[in-house]
Amino acid sequence: MNKVVIVGCGNVGMAYAYALINRGSRVDELVLIDINKERVIGEVMDLNHSLPFAPSNMKIRKGDYKDCADATIIVIAAGANQKEGETRLDLISKNAKIFKDIVYNVMENGFNGIFLIATNPLDIMSYLTWKYSKLPSNKVIGTGTTLDTSRLQYMLGNKIKLNPKDCNAYVIGEHGDSEFVAWSSATIAQQPISSFISSDDMEKIETDVRESAYEIINRKGATYYGIGAALVSLTNSILDDQNLIFTVSNFDPANKIYISSPCIINKNGVQKRIFIKLNKSETTKMEKSVAVIKNAIKTVN
Repeated sequence: MNKVVIVGCGNVGMAYAYALINRGSRVDELVLIDINKERVIGEVMDLNHSLPFAPSNMKIRKGDYKDCADATIIVIAAGANQKEGETRLDLISKNAKIFKDIVYNVMENGFNGIFLIATNPLDIMSYLTWKYSKLPSNKVIGTGTTLDTSRLQYMLGNKIKLNPKDCNAYVIGEHGDSEFVAWSSATIAQQPISSFISSDDMEKIETDVRESAYEIINRKGATYYGIGAALVSLTNSILDDQNLIFTVSNFDPANKIYISSPCIINKNGVQKRIFIKLNKSETTKMEKSVAVIKNAIKTVN
């Protein structure tokens, strides 16, 4: 039986739950945990009422940390939201404390499945989950730049008039202001991306991708639909052993941090890290991302 537990029933957690129901999955049981007990009851009722219209059926209920014992996947979407004018790194002190309590309560009940982390600052929270849980690093996965890569592919497809799924380009590094596009390895139909768009277009698209979250937050207060959909794709790749590639935040043994790079995701979590060949400029950008994350971790320690 595949049980998924969501810790944190705010915008992101519920966007994920709703997308999970309506896109279809092999989830048999969905359990919601949040400090706001009344909200959880309301969310459970609302989600259950949508099941007659959904492509698949599942049991949806309110739960507590005891339900984590036999969970297949735990999605952590709890924590302080990024507000207008804040960077993702501004949330460290708030969310590090929240995560220590959450992960302790989860592990105290014997959890041995896979963590999916969706809380910012993403790379730091993924790293802390790994440290607090003491699980193998392949079992702790942050959504990382998966959504940023999706934004990139959408914008490229829109510019070139092509299905975004055929735009083979990745955003890697920190899920934050130092993230970057690995343009030197980006292709369309095995042709260099430079055959389709100019360097000026690349620069504009990369900036738009990096600033997308800020623009959405300024306009509507939070981002959640995109990350909800990304979490469902990751969930399905795990439960269906799909071996799909996502730019998730994963453990980098060389630098001993979590940072985003393409990884094969299957029933084991991170099955394999894939290394992209970077040019000199991109290598410098990656080194900057590594430094940003390392310095952020030091503030927590």
